[in-house]
Amino acid sequence: MNNKKKLKLTIFDKEYSLLVEDEDIATELAAYVNRVMNETKEELPDQSIQTIAIIASLNIAYDLFIEKNKSRDFTNQALDRIKKIKLLLNESTISIPS
Repeated sequence: MNNKKKLKLTIFDKEYSLLVEDEDIATELAAYVNRVMNETKEELPDQSIQTIAIIASLNIAYDLFIEKNKSRDFTNQALDRIKKIKLLLNESTISIPS
């Protein structure tokens, strides 16, 4: 089953036709990429579009990297807490007199 829809999105003043499964997510992603591209252009006004695209891509990749690390750290902390709770539960069930 192919539920993809054709959607036209504009990024950095250029229109792209994409096949997407979720129009809302695709629209939000395009807006995010467009915003990062425009911010990069403001910071580096004399650079070529290719350079702006590469720098913007690196900025987006950096954001993703940071979020992945936060998620991994959160997961590790949660797993550590679960282990501690299990140990406490095991200790409390062992010390209860029969």
